[in-house]
Amino acid sequence: MKVLIVGLGLIGGSIAKNIKYKRDDVIVYGYDVNNESIDYALQHNIIDDEVDSFVEGVQKCNIIFLATPIYITLQYMDEFLNIPLQEEKIVTDVSSVKGPVIEKANELTGQNNFTFVGGHPMAGSHKQGIEAARSHLFENAFYVLTPSNSTEQHHIDTLKRVLSETKSYFIELNSTEHDKMTGVVSHFPHLIASSLVHQARKWGDHFPFISQLAAGGFRDITRIASSNPFLWQDIFFQNKEKLTHLLSDWIDEMVAVKQMIENEEKDKVVSYLTTAKDYRDGLPKRDKGAIPAFYDLYIDIYDKPGELYKVFKLMADEEINVTNTQIHEIRENMTGVLRITVQTEDEKEKAIHLLHHNKYEVFTDEQL
Repeated sequence: MKVLIVGLGLIGGSIAKNIKYKRDDVIVYGYDVNNESIDYALQHNIIDDEVDSFVEGVQKCNIIFLATPIYITLQYMDEFLNIPLQEEKIVTDVSSVKGPVIEKANELTGQNNFTFVGGHPMAGSHKQGIEAARSHLFENAFYVLTPSNSTEQHHIDTLKRVLSETKSYFIELNSTEHDKMTGVVSHFPHLIASSLVHQARKWGDHFPFISQLAAGGFRDITRIASSNPFLWQDIFFQNKEKLTHLLSDWIDEMVAVKQMIENEEKDKVVSYLTTAKDYRDGLPKRDKGAIPAFYDLYIDIYDKPGELYKVFKLMADEEINVTNTQIHEIRENMTGVLRITVQTEDEKEKAIHLLHHNKYEVFTDEQL
């Protein structure tokens, strides 16, 4: 099988690297308008070979990944109409907005010998470009597949096989479901995070020390504001309708909260915060649905060399698989905390017992 990766940035490069390193039965070709990205990919063995043009790559390969910004992905999709195809091609993308892409795919259905399956690997990094590509970037991440009108189950199964070594969790959603959900949990929070940073920046003009205090909770909640601005403006405009609706809802929500505080409606504020806490503590659903369960543990650790090693060695010695980790800086009601994520109830209970036995204080979501 021959795979073409169009766009060798962080995501495209990571897909190429994963397939190249972990699949002996696939040849990986790369195409990028930036020659430096191609040179880097060849020098670091991320791709097997380059192609001189998009047309050459499409004609040569069985599966084409469009790992480009959404507006460029749409342009490449139009080009398929002018490329003579002798055999069926599976085309997929990595866009975080699926509506415009699937709409375009449905317009092209039956006009040439290719099938489109929308894709969205829900992983990333604060770094950009091919230099940041990692073969394990998508491990334990959700990888959404969005069928078009031309998609059949065997097309989806083929993509899953090619991407099997990413160790992603594949879920299938239609474009409307995808865009509404990612709008709520990804795109909209990015706007809110950016607005919070702007607010702190403006207050910093009057209180210069505010940047020193902006750690802990503030840094956690605004972390995503550090992502690529050009990528995100493309996402916002492609998902404009749903985002503007969410913004209107948010403004109404904030007006209601403002009134509760101004009027000192203490019972309403407690109820508001309690409802939010209960909902947050219930994420994700533990035993139902297509999304796998995860269990978070919060461990108080000392700020000195070797402490992280001690915790992870304990986990490794007992063969407890930690699927994710994060260090929480000192913040309100939770100080010096390491968060580790495990996948099963048994692993959670085993880890709690192990850590308590080794004199660590451990909390779960239910206890925070």
